[in-house]
Amino acid sequence: MSIFVLVEHRQGEIRDITFEMLSKCKEISKTTAVLLGNDVEQFVDPLKGYADTIMVVKDEKLEYFNSRTYQMVLSHLINENKPLLTLIGHTSYGIDLAPGLARQMYGGKVDAKATLKKSDSYLITIRPASFESTEPESKDSEVINIESPLKEELIGKRFIKYVEPEISDVDITASDILVSIGRGIKEDKNIPVIEELATVLGATISCSRPIVDKGWLDKGRQVGTSGKTVKPKLYLALGISGAFQHAAGMKDSELVIAINKDANAPIFNVSDFGIVDDLFKVVPELTQKINEMKGT
Repeated sequence: MSIFVLVEHRQGEIRDITFEMLSKCKEISKTTAVLLGNDVEQFVDPLKGYADTIMVVKDEKLEYFNSRTYQMVLSHLINENKPLLTLIGHTSYGIDLAPGLARQMYGGKVDAKATLKKSDSYLITIRPASFESTEPESKDSEVINIESPLKEELIGKRFIKYVEPEISDVDITASDILVSIGRGIKEDKNIPVIEELATVLGATISCSRPIVDKGWLDKGRQVGTSGKTVKPKLYLALGISGAFQHAAGMKDSELVIAINKDANAPIFNVSDFGIVDDLFKVVPELTQKINEMKGT
């Protein structure tokens, strides 16, 4: 059994999702890192030790990501090599690329028991932070250069330029403790109450989508399918209902504590501990108790 992992790189850097997928695959089977691009020699050494084989396809047409050219090359490689499984990051690249290679499921909107039809190869996308990235093994990797199957110019879709999102002031994926707020915060003037708790906990504030939509916190702090996937040691959900879009982004946290007035809020289904009460009663008391324990 062999596994293909598509290397996602952008503006001279390999994205973290690549190392996360390769690290998990090392536990399962022989792994091939599939590296597409033009000047990609710089990426070969960082991949060594993560994959048994590094398959490189160089072509000027692959200078920038384009789902059409990537689909053509990947389809060729999959048909020629018949890997049992191909992994692609569930990122902006993967969401654009993967549906053209395989049928798309609905990431949380539907719960279903499914049996895969027998096939030579299967393909799935993996959300960032689903797996831990480990250190590379000391063994070297075999590097195979493959001639590009792209023979003609493609029309209809071309790269113009990168448009970077606004850089957030924090990286919530790197935080051990997150205090996350939702609609229950009611007004942005109540956020300082949460900031006090976050300060005494040494936590970072994150949020659900409605808070970003209202402009109270920036997009970089959003947790969920349209935000970021997080796995902190402690996730404190305050006034968050816990719809599947949000739960998908935080359900793998080590410890989840939820505070919500609604005893039937879905957030309690993914929580280790829950408090059914008004967060504006609980949070100030919690902040005070932590300060007392710390002697401040």
